[in-house]
Amino acid sequence: MEFRIERTAFAEAVGWAGRALPSRTPVPVLGGLLLAADAGRLTVSGFDFEVAARIEVDAETGAAGEVLVPGRRLLDICRVLPDGPVRCALEGARFTVEAGGTEFGMSTLPREEYPALPSRPSAYGTVDATAFATAVGQVAVAAGRDETLPVLTGVQLRLDGDSMTLSASDRYRYAVRRLDWKPQGAVPDSGGFVEALVPARRLLDTARSLARCGVVRVGLEASTGGGLAGFEGAGMRSVVRLLEGRLPKYGSLFDMAGAAVAEVDCRALTEAVRRVSVVAEASSPVRMDFSGDGTVLLRAGYGDDVATQRLPAVLSGAREVSVAFNPAYLLDALNSFEAPRLRLDLLGTGQRALLSGLGDEERDGGEGDEGPGAVSVRHRHLLMSVKQLV
Repeated sequence: MEFRIERTAFAEAVGWAGRALPSRTPVPVLGGLLLAADAGRLTVSGFDFEVAARIEVDAETGAAGEVLVPGRRLLDICRVLPDGPVRCALEGARFTVEAGGTEFGMSTLPREEYPALPSRPSAYGTVDATAFATAVGQVAVAAGRDETLPVLTGVQLRLDGDSMTLSASDRYRYAVRRLDWKPQGAVPDSGGFVEALVPARRLLDTARSLARCGVVRVGLEASTGGGLAGFEGAGMRSVVRLLEGRLPKYGSLFDMAGAAVAEVDCRALTEAVRRVSVVAEASSPVRMDFSGDGTVLLRAGYGDDVATQRLPAVLSGAREVSVAFNPAYLLDALNSFEAPRLRLDLLGTGQRALLSGLGDEERDGGEGDEGPGAVSVRHRHLLMSVKQLV
């Protein structure tokens, strides 16, 4: 096996596949990256049973072949390689990497012990790569981190007609984001839609790394063991093992009948929350007092150690309303919005609050949690107001 490749292309390919390397594993071969050279192409693959990453790049192939090398070591080598062409060759059980007069030798891992990579799920359609990465980032902040509740660590992906819906919840917040996508053929589901629960951390990493691909092809393959999700673009492919289960439906949670409605500048509110929360203890909330005089007063801290700031805000449906939130959760929600102004539907202390961007309304033609033909917004974030006000 022998191939030549530019240093930048080689480093990017190894870095992409290296995303699938486990931090720790009792199976040594899973710490390896599989390199395959054939007919002017180099394929680099990584796999840890939960996610498989594969990328193809152009390379000048001198001799076709495959080799399994220690992944972390190859990543370290790529970081220090000088610019210019890189020559790689397999000589017996030794793999060499040479560039600019510098040569690295590596021992190899047993190729025959490396597990077979999962096959690519059939593509259901395509989505704009940048929009997809943005949408995943907006909902993934609401996913749980507690591995004892695996269902809550996922992002639920729903494909229905020409609409893709992403949602995530950790019981204290619930984020939902809709975006357009282009289906390819009929979705094999009796209801005309398909749902899958994808690990949030894996999906976020994959979506961000594919953000510059232009278009991402999405495929799903359901099975009793959770199934697989595939994401592919510009020669890069990631296959992720799905979680079993489904998030609770959000339709009734997002019903805010009788709520007071406040409108405020999103950036100004975000900056104000960031300022006043400096004095907040770990479990201390940020309080927001909306009043009919066209302002909202933010307050955090206790006793003499307090911070306040007043902002313009428009309140309707009540003369005044007070709510308080975990500052980290509130900032996560605010930072996820792109709209210049924010709408807050407020039920009061200790109850739900629904955040949405103004001017983001659309007509939903699907059969989602809100029913067919409902007027919805593309991005919403539900938070629980704490019962104890500052």
